[in-house]
Amino acid sequence: LYKLDEFKQLVKDFSDVADFLVVYLAEAHATDAWAFANNVDISVHKTLEERLAAARTLVKEDPLCPVVVDEMTNITASKYGALPERLYVIQSGNVFYQGGIGPWGYNPEEVRKVLEKIK
Repeated sequence: LYKLDEFKQLVKDFSDVADFLVVYLAEAHATDAWAFANNVDISVHKTLEERLAAARTLVKEDPLCPVVVDEMTNITASKYGALPERLYVIQSGNVFYQGGIGPWGYNPEEVRKVLEKIK
């Protein structure tokens, strides 16, 4: 939840200059695949309905912005190199900032610096 709290703070601080969106991708740490201890109990998605149900778990945490779901072909994750997670700033249809691949490259503070320049 720490990462989500950092993301929520970005939304609060910069919603006047940026629109935020979460794209829910394939579950990176599915309990029936590669999981961490104390992880949320989510299995590998076999159907879009399962992915939607998993995304609802995130929605319950109120990320303060819309949440959309990647197709089962994982086209968004593939195009953006986003598995398991990645932050982007897109301005006028162009990638303005591409963060590192998470979890280690997930850095909301870098996004904050980029958005402060825009603000």
